[in-house]
Amino acid sequence: MTNRAREAKPIAGAPALEARGLTAAYHDKLALDGVDLAAPVGEVLAIMGPNGAGKSTFLKAALGLLKPLAGTVQFFGGSLSQMRRHVGYMPQSADIDWDFPATVRDVVTMGLYGEVGLFGRINASRRQRVDEALNTMGIADLEGQQISELSGGQKQRTFMARILAQDPGLFLLDEPLAGIDASSEKVVLEVIRQLRASGKTVVVVHHDLTTVRDFCTRAAVLNKGHCVLSGPVDEVLVSREFSSVYGFGTIITAEGGPSGDR
Repeated sequence: MTNRAREAKPIAGAPALEARGLTAAYHDKLALDGVDLAAPVGEVLAIMGPNGAGKSTFLKAALGLLKPLAGTVQFFGGSLSQMRRHVGYMPQSADIDWDFPATVRDVVTMGLYGEVGLFGRINASRRQRVDEALNTMGIADLEGQQISELSGGQKQRTFMARILAQDPGLFLLDEPLAGIDASSEKVVLEVIRQLRASGKTVVVVHHDLTTVRDFCTRAAVLNKGHCVLSGPVDEVLVSREFSSVYGFGTIITAEGGPSGDR
């Protein structure tokens, strides 16, 4: 049976991503311990937490890039193999082989491979999707450049464009703003805003409280491999549990500053 034959349509009312009891380890060290976490359709969910909390590990385990020890993960009510066309992933920059001989356009076109296959025909409408993604991210002038020659911001824009060309329902972004310049950050954040406005679902690993408050609708906090807090972003950021995890000693107000309530 082909991958195309196994594909299924998203189930109405199902979360874009739902993990139950997800458990995973790196080199025999437990990294996720029974994580329950869901991303409702149309929401922008920030995954937050201290270094080593399991944030990137959660995305990798959910996608099967790290084999889980236990638990289940569903996308739009089905398995990843059934819903792969509807799921896009942008890994951390450090996880990408930037010496791979490929141009910017090559990489963005790879976003179509889940739809047409590695050697499938890229017709005019699909080429247009690639063109639109390049233009949206402001890198059309770099399409013939090798990815090894790009700056940090240009690299992130390129892989964001790859997901835009794929046009999934769910965007999984692992620290998309890490190590990039201010202009690239502005472009990426504007795209996230547009995705939210269009009803797409975004799950983003990110740290900056102001950005999370301004661009995300929900937040989940991981700590030592556990999901300790999840809910609407305005409720999460002002909770005592959130302040305790980050060691603020105060409650963070909706404006981003401490309230003085201990």
